[in-house]
Amino acid sequence: MNIKDDALIADAKALAELLGTSTTAALREAVQGRLAAERAAREDKVRRKYEALMEIGRRVRESLPPGTDSSSDHSDLYDEDGLPK
Repeated sequence: MNIKDDALIADAKALAELLGTSTTAALREAVQGRLAAERAAREDKVRRKYEALMEIGRRVRESLPPGTDSSSDHSDLYDEDGLPK
């Protein structure tokens, strides 16, 4: 990688100095930290969507009349030949 951004190079050197490490190590740590944060944020977003969908399913299930079978078994609608009753 060849970085031609003078401000980024200066920031990387300053970070390396603060960390007491090389510029490469400072950049590696910064990139790995950001990468981990982004992955965690995306996983959290997926988890929140999953939980929201499960909550919708729970509310729908609770709204069904008592004794309602909410499965996909529709054998009561068809005869032994698979035709509607």
